[in-house]
Amino acid sequence: MNERIVVIEDDAWLAEYYMRVLRRAGYVVYHASHALSAIDIIDDAKPQAILLDVLLTGTTALALLHELKSHSDLAAIPVVLATNLADQIALDDVASYGVKRILDKASMQPDDIAAAIRGVIE
Repeated sequence: MNERIVVIEDDAWLAEYYMRVLRRAGYVVYHASHALSAIDIIDDAKPQAILLDVLLTGTTALALLHELKSHSDLAAIPVVLATNLADQIALDDVASYGVKRILDKASMQPDDIAAAIRGVIE
């Protein structure tokens, strides 16, 4: 498995945790700590999926999703949201942005992260 995943998370501890879990699951993982650097990393890495925090420092995840949607080559990349706002976001409201799954940071387990990524790639 050489699937590439971009993790966009501004909390350094959580980012490291997500990357460790995904690497153990066999993925090649890239990290961006904010939306502005994420576009360049996504453009370079050409990932098969994106794990995205909603509450980012600076530009919001929604702005990033809107930007991705405006690029035909990036719009098809499936997105998994990892957020404390999971109970406030309906998948139907963000599905048009390529969001395939929403994980609740408060209750998710390590296996949930890898399973969600696997589920959106396959």
